[in-house]
Amino acid sequence: MDEASNPYAPGAGTRPPELAGRESILKDARVTIQRVRAGRSSKSFIFIGLRGVGKTVLLNEVQIIAEELDCKTIHIEAHDGKTLPQLLVPPLKHLLISLDNMAKATDATRRALRVLRSFVSSVKIKMGDIDVGIGLPPEKGSADSGDLEADLISVFLAVGEAAKSRNRAVVISIDEMQYLSDTELSALIMAVHRVAQKSLPVLIVGAGLPQLVGQMGQSKSYAERLFSFPKVGPLDPSDARAALNEPANKEGVKFDPAALDAILEVTEGYPYFLQEWGYHSWNHAAQSPIRLIDARAVSASATANLDQSFFRVRFDRLTPREKDYLRAMSELGPGPHRSGDIADKLGVMVETIAPLRSNLIRKGMIFSPQHGDTAFTVPLFDQYMKRVMPIMPKRRGKQSRPVQKDRE
Repeated sequence: MDEASNPYAPGAGTRPPELAGRESILKDARVTIQRVRAGRSSKSFIFIGLRGVGKTVLLNEVQIIAEELDCKTIHIEAHDGKTLPQLLVPPLKHLLISLDNMAKATDATRRALRVLRSFVSSVKIKMGDIDVGIGLPPEKGSADSGDLEADLISVFLAVGEAAKSRNRAVVISIDEMQYLSDTELSALIMAVHRVAQKSLPVLIVGAGLPQLVGQMGQSKSYAERLFSFPKVGPLDPSDARAALNEPANKEGVKFDPAALDAILEVTEGYPYFLQEWGYHSWNHAAQSPIRLIDARAVSASATANLDQSFFRVRFDRLTPREKDYLRAMSELGPGPHRSGDIADKLGVMVETIAPLRSNLIRKGMIFSPQHGDTAFTVPLFDQYMKRVMPIMPKRRGKQSRPVQKDRE
């Protein structure tokens, strides 16, 4: 079949041609934004799920919905290289300028720019040549204490007041929220709490791995009352079939039911993997319908492509000992697994590998579904570990002292 007409779109954060199974989540998001836009109370929300389930795609869809509803939006992605203030300031600056440029300037928008100028000075952000204050002096006494929790509240309040003065709402989407530090999470939660108390039109829409819920609860016990946490998981069989069938049907192509069953079995309904198998099956098939023999024939090429991209980029961030830990986990199956069982596979005392486990949680490779349990954040990663490390690491023998943390 014509490869140029292939409708499937495997890729990080790439919108699939058919966004199946997410209708209720997006409907709830629209209602929430409409309520905030109208000045009514509503919780901010954070999509929670494993890698490859489409959290980033949903964030992008929410941003589109917000813009359709005449809201102001910004999008950032948390990572180790920059702090939350460094990520927030440039888009907030542009957002406030756009509010200030709407018809006649208001005191609230100018004040918000001055508060942002104060914030930059207080947290000592290196912003290069960006003139965050737009020539305005800092707002003395606001966002200038040097305490991130106090200063971020001042910034969010000022942004909320500026948006309210223009009859707009602000939707801030934050991807990979699990990479925010404890201090940054605490400051963000407190800022959301304060704007909610003031009924200001500022909404946080986030995405993160499963451990984020626990991180936020530990940071502030009231976080669960401020945020909702929609769970994003693999698609159920009917939605997974729709994700494959609908794009093909629009191009005049069909799948044999047996081919769909085979793809669903190997992908387990994870959206990223469905797109990968759909893409390769289309390119392999000579004509419609795409048959079982086509779906089976592309298993090696689809798996190899995932190994080289989706899996490998995460594997390469690991130290040798972290790789050994995950290889031991994979020997036990998909999981979750007890920490003691993983230690036993490695031949060490459970307390000796606690630092490795903490590092892997911080890197977003594993999480703890409940106390003492460990699970992969990347679907099917147990199978990948067996492919990339066919031989189990040698058992070390029980150790009485903890293993030292690996150097990054």
